Amino acid sequence: MFNKCSSYLLTISLLIIAILAGCSSGTSTTSNTEGAKPEKTTETAESKPTETGGEVNIYTARHYDVDQELYDMFTEETGIKVNVVEGKAPELIERMKREGESTPADLFITVDGGILNTAKTEEILQPIVSEVVDKQVPTELRDKENQWVGLSTRARVIVYAKDRVDPSELSTYEDLATDKWKGKVAVRSSTNLYNQSLLASFIDIMGEQEAEVWAEALTANLAREPEGGDRDQAKAIASGVGDVALMNTYYVGQLATSAEAEEVKVAEGIGVFFPNQQTSGTHINISGAGLVKHSQNKDNAIKLLEFLTAAKAQTKISQANFEYPVNSDATLPELLESWGTFKSQNIDFAKYGELNPKAVEIANKVGWK
Repeated sequence: MFNKCSSYLLTISLLIIAILAGCSSGTSTTSNTEGAKPEKTTETAESKPTETGGEVNIYTARHYDVDQELYDMFTEETGIKVNVVEGKAPELIERMKREGESTPADLFITVDGGILNTAKTEEILQPIVSEVVDKQVPTELRDKENQWVGLSTRARVIVYAKDRVDPSELSTYEDLATDKWKGKVAVRSSTNLYNQSLLASFIDIMGEQEAEVWAEALTANLAREPEGGDRDQAKAIASGVGDVALMNTYYVGQLATSAEAEEVKVAEGIGVFFPNQQTSGTHINISGAGLVKHSQNKDNAIKLLEFLTAAKAQTKISQANFEYPVNSDATLPELLESWGTFKSQNIDFAKYGELNPKAVEIANKVGWK
């Protein structure tokens, strides 16, 4: 009986061992299969998507080729993709207000201090906190609460026909409104923001009444009704229609480097004079950028501002577009160097926006079309 039991137990034991061996084999197979899956789906270095630093979205009223070149440089250096939406400044401001917290905009860029102030007063901006930006851009070219920062400046100067005007005859903006320049002044329409900001600066400096007297006398001295842009004023005096014109400096540089021989010839025949050097200084305006209040990519936006205000980018802006850099370490193009340094108006850029309605009212009242 003992032998029978032993035989029986031995049979049972063998069956158990066989079953356990099968289970062990199955578990091993399952483990190998699960381990194989990651090997098949793991991406190689070649198949991995390129890692980037994210993105930054710009709403801009600046439309210059050099801007896109700088954005491309920034992307190449940082991996941060720059998306650009172009439009007119007032429309972009209204769009950001309408979009509210859902706006994709991180930076707002425009070409007038008054417009930058409007964006601030409409509460669509926030302070830019960056020691790098503060170091690269002087206080007078930044908002008092750091809600926007300058990217470049341009001076509104007197341009004269070299063959008919001796620069010693020139002095101030006010002088252009005297009888000696009767029928000799060319200027674009008062509907242009550059002229509105110029007149706004005079309202701030001279007072409203004096500014109106100046605007009325200047209008009476025009060689023709206002037409065209700043470059058209240079072309007018080059062709003998008027002797002097009010223009932004960077347009002179654009004429001088134009692909059209006639425009280069115009640039060669005109001179640049910085008015009011013994009084209030030459009027300047600013291109600048504000950090949008509801920015979703704030850190990237600040990195872009630091890049754009660094000496390298500032030099490129000035060399390509003949604007004055905000960073004093930038290198000026030879043309701007040849004009020398000048005293500029000491004025808060916010005044251009605050006094714009009054400037428009005065221009309409005196018949400056």
